[in-house]
Amino acid sequence: MSDFTKRELLRVMALTMGALALTQPAWSEDQPIKIGSSMALSGPLAGGGRQSQLALQMWVEDVNSRGGLLGRKVELVTYDDQGSPAQSPGIFSKLIDLDNADLLIAPYGTVPAAAVMPLVKERGRLLIGQIGYQINSKVHHDMWFNNSPWNDAESWVGGFFKLGETVGVKKVAFLAADQEFSQNILAGAKALAGKAGFETVYEQTYPPTTVDFSAMIRAIRAASPDMVFVASYPADSTAIIRAVNEIGVGSSVKLFGGGMVGLQYASVMQALGSQLNGVVNYHTYVPEKTMAFPGVKEFLDRYAEKAKAAKVETLGYYVAPFSYASGQILEQAVKATGSLDNAELAKYLRTNEVQTIVGPIRWGTDGEWSQPRVVMVQFRDVKDGDAEQFRQEGKQVIVYPDKYKTGDLVSPLSGAQGR
Repeated sequence: MSDFTKRELLRVMALTMGALALTQPAWSEDQPIKIGSSMALSGPLAGGGRQSQLALQMWVEDVNSRGGLLGRKVELVTYDDQGSPAQSPGIFSKLIDLDNADLLIAPYGTVPAAAVMPLVKERGRLLIGQIGYQINSKVHHDMWFNNSPWNDAESWVGGFFKLGETVGVKKVAFLAADQEFSQNILAGAKALAGKAGFETVYEQTYPPTTVDFSAMIRAIRAASPDMVFVASYPADSTAIIRAVNEIGVGSSVKLFGGGMVGLQYASVMQALGSQLNGVVNYHTYVPEKTMAFPGVKEFLDRYAEKAKAAKVETLGYYVAPFSYASGQILEQAVKATGSLDNAELAKYLRTNEVQTIVGPIRWGTDGEWSQPRVVMVQFRDVKDGDAEQFRQEGKQVIVYPDKYKTGDLVSPLSGAQGR
């Protein structure tokens, strides 16, 4: 080969490499920004997981209609973890290593989400929460940001015990499922009871598979507490309420409920109907006038239509607005920093407030809300067989805190059950 030919070949190769270098960024910008998550689309947590999935899909549609992020389309990559902590870590490994997800949103629920925390910390990945409690309390990952309106046990159920103090509670009974979430809540609740000077007259932890609570309710009645605190999941919450209505807990009980997951779901509320009357329980959002955050009603109206078509719970108050907010959190951080670098995004979120349909959020210790926003609601005037009634004001009256309060507590439980 002559020197001339060699020079020409090298020139062509250089031009070709230069062209590839110039065209590569444009090619990359055509690729979607992948947001990865696992979700309980089947199994015992599917009621909440499917709501989360639908709400996130709505956010993806909305952000793409606005031009995406950084000029790129957003794509949601989700796998069914069945609500299992045995499934979620493997899924997140796949999302990071095989799917090359740019950003991550935690699984729905405390237990499957807690299982992925060591992995995301090890990989230095940002993780946005998805209705979980104290997920970062052991790992202390500085790139975790919860979407849920609580931080510690006092922020979650402290209002229940403050209400107890206002009605003269002296004796308390505890009933809790034997799994991580409920036990974490129970530990905090017992500390709050001790701080208030309440005497514990009954305490029972039960296996998550328990279906018959009649013996426990009879034992609670025999102990004659002034207040009964329950930390339970949807299936057991339903069974416990039914046992209470069948057996009764006695006229001494001024407050019943507190930490019962499931009483926020339309399917459970419809199934229990008037049996809910008088129960006081935590909630994240209810359609009372004091929680009319900008954009939330419009979102819920759209969500109801989509949920009906998707055969997902149409109310969605407990989960859906907060899942949509998870997307909004990422959107604002990416736009503010002009980056997908997880460390840069985490730095921004640690030092800035974001605006969402569930109100403004600022984070404090361990990526939990610096200003919690959990409310205690009392079920009132609930009729049987009508899920739509819960769209009305006055069915879930906010009795704590004062900032969001829409009515006074009706006590004792026996006196409130007919209302």
